Amino acid sequence: MPEGHTIHRLAARHRELFAGQTVRVASPQGRFAAGAALLDGRVLLDTEAYGKHLLHHFAGESTLHIHLGLYGTFADGELPAPAPVGQVRLRLSGARHWLELRGPTACEVLDPVLVAALRARLGQDPLRDDASPRPAYARVAASGKPVFALLLDQAVVAGCGLIYANEVLFRAGLAPTTPGRAIGAQCWDELWDDLRALMKEGVVRGRIDTVHSAHTPEAMQRAPRVDRHGGEVYVYRRTGQPCLVCGTAILRGPLAGRNLYWCPTCQP
Repeated sequence: MPEGHTIHRLAARHRELFAGQTVRVASPQGRFAAGAALLDGRVLLDTEAYGKHLLHHFAGESTLHIHLGLYGTFADGELPAPAPVGQVRLRLSGARHWLELRGPTACEVLDPVLVAALRARLGQDPLRDDASPRPAYARVAASGKPVFALLLDQAVVAGCGLIYANEVLFRAGLAPTTPGRAIGAQCWDELWDDLRALMKEGVVRGRIDTVHSAHTPEAMQRAPRVDRHGGEVYVYRRTGQPCLVCGTAILRGPLAGRNLYWCPTCQP
């Protein structure tokens, strides 16, 4: 599933291509036909990301809400648009560009009340300038759940996914099983600031890189990581490989229904 930095990149891309334009909206697949009819011919005012949720705000107080889930993908290009192929849930066309959406978990039209309800059930998004670590910490400090699970809880931290959760805990030298109530306020602030910096870098680079300069392939004279997710990381999907800091084999195990990766030496 795409992490928050990807959704913020998509919001910026769609804003660049379509904001301020009257757009045509269709659903070649037919599953979003009623929603498309509500938006067709309206002006797309702006786009924004909140965690893993993408919001397209249209004139008339209607918002297109998209959650890509595990299988959702976007494609775009310059007009004329090619003929739809396969299961195209949404097609949007502006003055010069087209956009296609396939396989999302959610593709729906929301009114302002429902948009507010969506925001209310989400935690703080580190990539948003209006976010604060304080509300997130209030939930963390009151919980006995492992900090790894709390980072993945979208009601606590919106947009943080599996890679960032594993990596930011390694960088903090924090055992992923540490209960939230054992995390001090200063520790959480440092964790939040590091996560925010990593995710902002992900927005710029379009991939997740988490290693410090001393541990890059160039600095360590090692081969670059080869993985379909790309990016240089410390623990994610490096099971059995030596830790880039101490050389201990990286471990993997289940936690909160997800794959946890950690170094038993660096994260005692």
